[in-house]
Amino acid sequence: MVEVVLWGSLKAFADGETTCEVEAATIREMLDALAARHPKLAPVLARGVAVAIDGQIYRDDWFQPIGPDSEVYVLPRLAGG
Repeated sequence: MVEVVLWGSLKAFADGETTCEVEAATIREMLDALAARHPKLAPVLARGVAVAIDGQIYRDDWFQPIGPDSEVYVLPRLAGG
């Protein structure tokens, strides 16, 4: 199991839950598990989020492994320009 922290506005789509545990070995599996657990979060995840694993930020790196003891944060993707 991986403990995932939902950061910022994402928790509103997860019924206020800021952390949850999911069974996942990769970023893609984790995002799929989060979407299954919190259906309101699914469209937000589909639009794109950033994932931080042990302090390293990943974007669209779906097969990045997640260790069972990793610190994992899911953050809203920021747009700028």
